[in-house]
Formats: sequence, structure tokens, C-alpha cells
Amino acid sequence: MSPDYSDITVERFDGIVRISHDRPEARNAESQRLLEELDDAVRRAGEDDSVRVVIVGAKGDHFSAGHDLKEAQRSRADFTVEQRWDYEISHYFDYALRLWDLPKPVIAQVQGACIAGGFMVANLCDMIVASDDAFFADPVLHSLGTAAVEILVHPWVMGLRQAKDMLFTGRRVPAQEALAMGMVNRVVSRAELESATLELAEQIARAPAFALRLTKRSLNRSFDMQGFRTALQAHFDTHQLSHGSEEFRRARDTGLSGAIQKGSETGKAT
Repeated sequence: MSPDYSDITVERFDGIVRISHDRPEARNAESQRLLEELDDAVRRAGEDDSVRVVIVGAKGDHFSAGHDLKEAQRSRADFTVEQRWDYEISHYFDYALRLWDLPKPVIAQVQGACIAGGFMVANLCDMIVASDDAFFADPVLHSLGTAAVEILVHPWVMGLRQAKDMLFTGRRVPAQEALAMGMVNRVVSRAELESATLELAEQIARAPAFALRLTKRSLNRSFDMQGFRTALQAHFDTHQLSHGSEEFRRARDTGLSGAIQKGSETGKAT
């Protein structure tokens, strides 16, 4: 029996599970509870032999506005280096990598904003289906003064020069541009997003389960042989170092939640 979640919704479609961010009133900002529930649901899907494919989506207008900075300001603004390290390695780094390492295909179903922490979650999935109004952004270098988000998956999914363009400017990458980069697999209308993603998941679920598991393992291992996991771990260290900068200290002292407004005013949401 599935637990009674508060910040996510879990739906079953035969051999497919759809796990959705469900805080539409907060643009699906990823609170601690949401991330813990998402991780729990992903773990359960991985252990359930009847589940063949997992979809990670969202209710409402947006996939996710990123980490919940208002919550962070209330509960974690004064964390020590050690406390921040432990929290972020667990709730951000390890949780996201669990999607990458899940022995079953994971499809991100993205509409509207997919920003910062949301970008990280979507891009640790195996495939992305996006609505034509979706956009991707990681503006935290500009808004918070930190070195991108905790997992620097960007150059691996869009190429080095495009990653530099996105991160150095803080700009939005529209769905069609993300498709051209190879970061997104398919772009469909908002009205077709759920059905198109489910249809893709059903097609994948018809493949032999063990062969599918081994194929994902081999494909992911090819990235690991190129240094993927080591590069992500190295960036996590760099990201933590950037919290010691004067730029981040000013953002923190002004109020982390103020970065949300700053990003909105510049058209680069946070």
C-alpha cells in the first residue's frame, strides 16, 4: 500500500508509475518534505517488480520552480558548513542520483518552468518529454552567487558551450531549443503532454524488463567511464565552496527568498 503523501501524487497505469510534484500553489518548489516523499516513492517504484517505467511529472502550470528558498531561509539560512554539506548531499545530490541509478527507465514530464533544482531532477531522468511552453533555467549564479546547482549535469545533457551560455547568462532555454540541443527527447502541446508521455512509457514498458535494465546500466556506465560521476562529485565540492563567498553571504543576509523576486523581475525565475 502506498503511503499518504502530502507534497506529491502517485498514480498507477498498469506497469507504469507517475510521481508528480503536487505543490502547484508554490509553483512546485521542492520543499524538504516533497523531496523526501519523492525519494521514498522512487525507492518503492524501484523495488516493485510490477513497475516497468517511472514518470516524474508535476501538477499545475509548472514542473518546478526549484528548491524552496523560502523554506531554506526559515530553517537553513544559518547552517554551518558541516550542516549544509550533510543536508545537500542527502536531499539534493543523493536523491537526484537515485533517479539516474534506478534500474528502470525514468521519464521526466515537464511543463512550464523547470528551474534550478527542478532542472536537476528532470535531467537526472533518462528521457524528457516537454510541453511547447516549457522552459529550462539555472539562474542561481546570478540570483544567489553560487556555482550553479548541486549537480552540474548541464554539460552532459546539452553540451559544454550551451551549458556555459545558459549558466553564465542565467537565461531561459525554451523547449524547442532544448530539443535542438538534444537535452529534450520530444516536444508536444500542453494538452498532449500527459498522453504523449504515457504513450512513450507504455511503448518502453513492452520491452523485456531484464534486457531494458541491462541496457540502461550499460548506457549509464558509458558516461561513468567518461568521468560523469566523478565530475558531479567534484562540482558538488565546488558548489559548497561557493556558499562561503561574499556574494552568497549578501544574498543570504538579504533573504534567500528575495532571489525569487529578483529572478522574476529579470525574467529568469529562480
